[in-house]
Amino acid sequence: MNKQEYISSIQMSMLLLFFMTGSSIVIVPAPLTNLGGNGAWISLIIAAVMGALLLAGILYLHRKSPELSLIGQSRALLGNTLTLILLLPLTCVMFWNIAGIVIEIGTFFKNTMLKETPTYAVNSLFFVTIALTALAGIEVMARMAAVLLALMFAFIVLIWLLVGSLYHPEYLLPVMPDGFGPILNAAYVVYGFPYSELVVFAVILPFVRRKDNTKLGKHMYAALIVNTSTLILSVISSIMVLGPLSGDLKYSLYQLARLIYFQELIERIESVIGFSLIVGFYFKASILLLILMKLLKELLKLDNERYLVFPVSFICLLLSVTTYTKEAELEELVNLSWPLINNITYVLPVLLILIVAVIRSQFGKNKKQGM
Repeated sequence: MNKQEYISSIQMSMLLLFFMTGSSIVIVPAPLTNLGGNGAWISLIIAAVMGALLLAGILYLHRKSPELSLIGQSRALLGNTLTLILLLPLTCVMFWNIAGIVIEIGTFFKNTMLKETPTYAVNSLFFVTIALTALAGIEVMARMAAVLLALMFAFIVLIWLLVGSLYHPEYLLPVMPDGFGPILNAAYVVYGFPYSELVVFAVILPFVRRKDNTKLGKHMYAALIVNTSTLILSVISSIMVLGPLSGDLKYSLYQLARLIYFQELIERIESVIGFSLIVGFYFKASILLLILMKLLKELLKLDNERYLVFPVSFICLLLSVTTYTKEAELEELVNLSWPLINNITYVLPVLLILIVAVIRSQFGKNKKQGM
């Protein structure tokens, strides 16, 4: 982290794909189907369109100032004081966000595989691993992403294929038995998590090599399309196998893995698949911790962020074992509060910076034309 690090546009898009798919592939299908019913896949398309608009916004800011991160752009446009006012809440919520991901890891283990293991033990081990990964830097993480992404997607596709004999396409109908309202409600929830969170990538876009900036947009949109397609196929698979129960059973993809049975040769492999899916949680938390380190470094004007990694990880660990220890509270947060929190702390500051950048750009053009 001492020297300036750079990665390719493809590697940045892989980090985005991991960030968007990592935890959502396990968490999203069940509550989304519970809210949107058989039309949950329509909700995903609506949320993905909103995510694409946010991605367009951060890519526009990056094209205007490719050498500056979100903090540098905000300081150049709004000044240091307004930047602190806008981005301090975002920084605080990122602590909470990282802790929330690890809370979900602990809950997943508690409900599925390690039922007797204390939550604090699982959370502590994960935070040590996450901190060491973030400490390695963005170049190392980008190389890791290629291997881990292939592993995670291989197991996801394997689940889809091995439960193929259990598919009942008739379960997909009717698509909208209760009208369009539940679909919009589900779209709002899935927009809040994970699509609104992608704006934090505005902090690390300057780490893309200059020569790759022309291809960055194409690769980032491709990652978003792959993410959306994966979630849609997971939701459709869950509905076709579990039917009306798909919205009531948590961790739909894991539940599908439990049903895999092939000629007495392949069965009871859900633990192996469960651990592979956990890779997504771990790597998303690592990416978010890395972004938080970069954010704190620029806000506090530090020379090196390495010294902050373990203290910040310890704070997040304490948050993970002291807040939302009840599953009902966590579900209520994700479904009701989190989209609103993300819009206020993540999306709103970026939109304000974007609006000012567009106004200044237009003003500069008009001034040149007038001369």
